[in-house]
Amino acid sequence: MPKRQEYVIAWIDLKGQHFEILVKPDEAFKFKEGEKVSISDVLWSDTIYKDVRRGLKASPDAIRKAFGTDDINAIAERILKEGQIQITEEERRRIIEMKRRQIITYIARNAVDPKSGSPIPEQRIENLFEELRIGVDPFKPVEQQALEAIKRLAMVIPIKVARALIEVTIPPEYAGRAVGEVKRLGDVKRTTWLDDGSLKVELEIPAGMQLEVIDKIQGLARGQAQVNVKVSSQ
Repeated sequence: MPKRQEYVIAWIDLKGQHFEILVKPDEAFKFKEGEKVSISDVLWSDTIYKDVRRGLKASPDAIRKAFGTDDINAIAERILKEGQIQITEEERRRIIEMKRRQIITYIARNAVDPKSGSPIPEQRIENLFEELRIGVDPFKPVEQQALEAIKRLAMVIPIKVARALIEVTIPPEYAGRAVGEVKRLGDVKRTTWLDDGSLKVELEIPAGMQLEVIDKIQGLARGQAQVNVKVSSQ
């Protein structure tokens, strides 16, 4: 058997049967998070177990009955997506803290105060996470947990997921150099070159990013861009 720290066990209970596989921890967590990782890079071995610690392999009949296939890649993919991955307490804490930061950042970028349309600072959100004791699941997707957390936050502060439509007009002396950069800042809804050589662009972005995006635009236009913002709740 390989050294303990070189693999972890992923498992699933399916149709009354228990199945386990050996996977590389870093690759398995990346796959679980939705990153593009090949199953062959995740698997430590091609063996499907009934009980890894006891060295008991799952029978071919049980495998086919539960999964409808004997393709190890298809089976491993299902175990990783629908099952559980063994994790140490230290690793769990590390992943939870990383995901907590990702969730808070997602909320700060995508949600605003619906009364004012203003973004909510990350520090404010982080403080509320502490006050409300909002937990984090190491395996659930960031977006799913962020939307669930927003429902909790909405009980104590005005907050709503929203999009912002930014209308920008950049003077002719900066328009040519800025056009490419501006288009990368959001979803471009409309681009118009005006008669005087100015550039007018309508961008849609997550509402919480409006200050960051406006700051970048003004940096490109040396503070001379005209900016109008409309915020709409989703």
